[in-house]
Amino acid sequence: MLKLFEYNWQVRQDWFAWCQDVSEEELLKERIGGIGGILRTLFHIADVEFSWLSVLQGKPEFTEPFESYASLQQVKDLSARFHEEVRPFVMSWTNEMELKELSELTPKGELVSFKYGEIMRHVIAHEIHHIGQLSVWSREVDKVPVTANLIRRGLF
Repeated sequence: MLKLFEYNWQVRQDWFAWCQDVSEEELLKERIGGIGGILRTLFHIADVEFSWLSVLQGKPEFTEPFESYASLQQVKDLSARFHEEVRPFVMSWTNEMELKELSELTPKGELVSFKYGEIMRHVIAHEIHHIGQLSVWSREVDKVPVTANLIRRGLF
């Protein structure tokens, strides 16, 4: 599981580098599907990872809106800040943490529980899902998408 977090972090950095050659207009443009646009999606990816992993650590979620970070540099900086905060938790993951439970109330007042391992894997799959959307949108701006290959990243 740790290697998949490292994979996602590498791919996210590759997408930030990819964005350097794309106009701000294209990065902010509303698109069909997903969260609605390239930069908004990168913000969302970082936000969701940080928020879930914060909750697992008993810390507050991130609640600031995208509009407070609506530039490439601001989203990159926020992602880097979040990474520094969540990386130690991810790297200290143990098998004993897998079955720990997080319980919370839904907006309807129902109690739901999730295993920590399930949440961790959700965070991984969530980012991979949105990276696929970025790949589709990259073709709309006539650019080759970042490779999604796990192989040749030096992770194993």
